[in-house]
Amino acid sequence: MTKQTIKIFSVFGGILILVVIVNACKIGYSFTGASISPAVKTVFVDFFTNRARVVNPMLSQTFTEAMKDKFVNETGLSMEREQGDLEFSGEITGYDVRPLSIQQSEQGRDFASMNRLTVTVKVVFTNNKDHTQDFNTTFSAYYDWESTRSLNEVESAAVDVIVEQLIEDIFNKSVANW
Repeated sequence: MTKQTIKIFSVFGGILILVVIVNACKIGYSFTGASISPAVKTVFVDFFTNRARVVNPMLSQTFTEAMKDKFVNETGLSMEREQGDLEFSGEITGYDVRPLSIQQSEQGRDFASMNRLTVTVKVVFTNNKDHTQDFNTTFSAYYDWESTRSLNEVESAAVDVIVEQLIEDIFNKSVANW
């Protein structure tokens, strides 16, 4: 064999070894931050009933569908109708509006200069492939706005922001392992 032939075999041998090592080391990684076991293939999201004292009639549907979308679109898992490798259930337990900061008017009266809408959700997560990751946790998120605007004016945008934050928090706790 010539020196050039040996070099070619060395290069191909090195590439072959690298390919074998890479294939042997399967690491669950995605750009969403999810680290899901290859054994997990399906997800089930149960309907989140609204049990808050104040009920936004669209919140249960909006929240549940957004959860489904997040897990299907960002994990590649298949959505199941009844049971999955990962299961989410729970309920919306709070929908509260409170004054955030109080100021005094020129007439000496106190008024709220900012308001806060807070939504609280109780989530039961079951990982049927690894029960050490199961949790039963309450998540809350809020939206602040100036009191010169009514809740009716900001509610749709506020709910969108709150639902997005809640789902991001739930996603991170369940599959991003943060």
